[in-house]
Amino acid sequence: MHLDRRGVLFVLSSPSGAGKTTISKKMLASDPAIALSISATTRPMRPGETDGVDYHFVDVDTFKKMAADGEFLEWAHVFGHRYGTPRARVEELLAAGKDVLFDIDWQGAQQLYQEAGPDVVRVFILPPTMAELERRLRARKTDSDEVIAARMARAANEISHWDGYDYVLINDDVEGCFDEVKAILRAERLKRRRQIGLIGFARDLIRSVPEADPTL
Repeated sequence: MHLDRRGVLFVLSSPSGAGKTTISKKMLASDPAIALSISATTRPMRPGETDGVDYHFVDVDTFKKMAADGEFLEWAHVFGHRYGTPRARVEELLAAGKDVLFDIDWQGAQQLYQEAGPDVVRVFILPPTMAELERRLRARKTDSDEVIAARMARAANEISHWDGYDYVLINDDVEGCFDEVKAILRAERLKRRRQIGLIGFARDLIRSVPEADPTL
């Protein structure tokens, strides 16, 4: 039996190359009850990307206006570009009974928590070693040595914020890490404060018991 519940705003963060995007895709493919929050960004579209599917690609002036008009739940500068979470889409998904998955950095996670508080669950994914993280970045063969060095420096900064998260996992095996992420989401969905139908259900159970004769 399933009771009505509040949606979970489920944040996955990690340094680039630590596995959050892979795990996000696996979650979306395996769980129809969760949907991805698609960020807006000012960075150029990469080969193979689709506007409105991977990101909402906008120019800087449009992004600034959206931010000024309060259209973002959170936004941040990352590698010289702006990224933000459109508020309307998240509210639409929650109204449809969906949980919402966020693939954002620690700055975005902090802003989202300040905005939505108890509805937010924050998970940070660490690489097993920094050497392994660099190996994964180089294996992509998409970045220059300079870009990889910048990503490694940023990774160290991001990892320093691990204690701002509710859960911290080490991704030394993607399937094992994925199983742990799924377990966290299952447990968070069942928390009492999210079971908005629980009060009425419990009251109905109590009322369904006939009153006993007080003389017995």
